[in-house]
Amino acid sequence: MKAILIKENGNLVLSEVEKPAPKANEILIKIHATALNRADLLQRKGTYPSPEGWPDWMGLEVSGTVEDMGEEAAQKCNFKINDKVCALLGGGGYAEYICVPYGLVMSMPKNLSFYEAAALPEVCATSYINLFIEGHLKSGDTVYIPAGASGLASMAIPMAKAFGAYVVTSVLSDEIAEKISYLGADIIIDSKKQSVPQVFKELSESGRPVKVVMDCLSGKTIGECLPYVADGAYWVVISTLDGTETNIPLRSLLTKGVHLVGSTLRKRSNEEKSQILKSLVDDVWPKIEDGTIKPSIYKVLPLADAEEAHGILERSEHTGKVVLKVCD
Repeated sequence: MKAILIKENGNLVLSEVEKPAPKANEILIKIHATALNRADLLQRKGTYPSPEGWPDWMGLEVSGTVEDMGEEAAQKCNFKINDKVCALLGGGGYAEYICVPYGLVMSMPKNLSFYEAAALPEVCATSYINLFIEGHLKSGDTVYIPAGASGLASMAIPMAKAFGAYVVTSVLSDEIAEKISYLGADIIIDSKKQSVPQVFKELSESGRPVKVVMDCLSGKTIGECLPYVADGAYWVVISTLDGTETNIPLRSLLTKGVHLVGSTLRKRSNEEKSQILKSLVDDVWPKIEDGTIKPSIYKVLPLADAEEAHGILERSEHTGKVVLKVCD
């Protein structure tokens, strides 16, 4: 089968590799599409390798059809050969086939294309964990989701809105703010012109303090905003794109009872991920199927054009998800 491999010079090359065979607890998926994530860029640089047991090449989420199943998987799951599915991976999605533990495989939501379904597993799981499990988000809460043009925010913003949250996000220009207006955020901060801590202060003074933050940027902004968050707020750090250091005002942390949480999806066990995916199918899939939550696709490119797709992410040109087409 074909897969995109990282060669010694860092180039992405469509190469021939051995087609996998499913173990007892695995489903073999014929991949139709795979979506990109910033973790793919880190893996390409050698700083975010696939966990043990997963292929060395990139790809954290796919859609496709069931090609084969191991004996245990066939007995314990409800899938049949040729069923349309999507799956959360530890790696290996940039290929024609992938073997996945059956607990990490979900039915595709109805009425979606393979491209849209491929863009769901990683961002839906990450958003669900950090908004509702780590962030304890409830209807009526104010939530801050920075980097509004990112693939993650393209799901997290409408997901939070669908469950009754008041959503604040940030972007780097008015032009980008206009491009993501369809996501439905209540406030879009142009961080080149506006101070994020000042917006936090204004929200607090207006009686709508931020209760939950799903933070992929981090850096100094954390410490600058903490004095203005709601009592009992949850600030969930999921990445550090804007820096790894901040000055924490401990008095605010103490008196407000702020929960500062570090959270990653990749380190969680397959059993924990399986439970999260079950919650997605139960709680989120119906809202996707009725159109309340819509996947956001920026561009679809052929698998062989993975290099071009990576360039889009590296230059931050996208609003929504970039997807690689593997087969029709």
